[in-house]
Amino acid sequence: MIYIRFLTIITLIQVTGTSQSIFDYDLIKYQVNCSIRAIEVIDENAVWFAGSNGMFGYTESGGSKWIIDSISHNSKTKLEFRSIAVTSKAVFILSVGSPTLLFKTVDKGANWQLVYKESHPKAFYNAMTFWDDQYGIAMGDPTDRCLSIILSKDGGDTWKKLSCKDLPPAAEGEAAFAASNSNIALYGNDAWIVTGGTRARVFHSPDRGNSWEAYDTPIIEGGAMTGIFSVDFYDENNGIIIGGDWDNKESNSKNKAITSDGGKTWQLINDGSDPGYRSCVQYVPGTNGNMIFAVGIPGISISKNVGTTWQKVSEESYYTIRVNRSGRSAWLAGKGLIAKITWNNNVPPR
Repeated sequence: MIYIRFLTIITLIQVTGTSQSIFDYDLIKYQVNCSIRAIEVIDENAVWFAGSNGMFGYTESGGSKWIIDSISHNSKTKLEFRSIAVTSKAVFILSVGSPTLLFKTVDKGANWQLVYKESHPKAFYNAMTFWDDQYGIAMGDPTDRCLSIILSKDGGDTWKKLSCKDLPPAAEGEAAFAASNSNIALYGNDAWIVTGGTRARVFHSPDRGNSWEAYDTPIIEGGAMTGIFSVDFYDENNGIIIGGDWDNKESNSKNKAITSDGGKTWQLINDGSDPGYRSCVQYVPGTNGNMIFAVGIPGISISKNVGTTWQKVSEESYYTIRVNRSGRSAWLAGKGLIAKITWNNNVPPR
């Protein structure tokens, strides 16, 4: 079935930039009438987003003009998109709850096709991404005794859910958070998925989702809103996880850790010091893994030494961030706004 909408071009409100001495940057903000937890950066000028109220949009002009619209399914289903993925062939957006609805467009949102639907009452999908134009993955909370993982091998035209016999069992109360579309990290053929709740673990696949193992982490666990909220990998060995306690966002203990062995073991970093809770973490390309952004409702933080120490550069609240491949700018999104942050110095040498 194809869903057709007419798009309109909207110029969003631009707010003046800012800078601070500890990290010189410019921040340009654009207001939009939805909450956004899923963005995907194409290049310096192009970015897509998906958000609440079935809304999606993109710019190809660095933010000077936006094309924004919404998708409707039926009168009974309120769509909230917290996952988006973009390949060179198509764009995909995924609704968060039940029924789970995954849409695909090959014409920049002029037409949308429903390519996956899951009606289980416990269905709740948190993140989605692609290795390349053909192979994609999305993950969600357990509907049975394991995480929900769906895979596509044909460019997103069809999706297959993995059987629990092919996945490590989930603990009672173990799930994930649809906070920033960054519960999944990919590098090469590897995939890493993070969880929270009663357990804070990292699930790893070395073969594009065909086989999986689960590894313990030192991140806080045990509460409904504790655990790992975000993961990123700089290469096949070096990665970072971040999260904490949503109900105690100032707590900065047991909420951030790194690995140097592909996720098998994890070591806490800067424990007992800021940042506290964060919903998204991203490496800056071309910095040898030194420079890292972490964002959340409490603000924007950066590290220039592989997470050993951090500095808060802004009190602005955002849910998610994606860094451009150039390593000189990034896009952020939050409640009612998108922003572009650009920096020109204080970057570790390449």
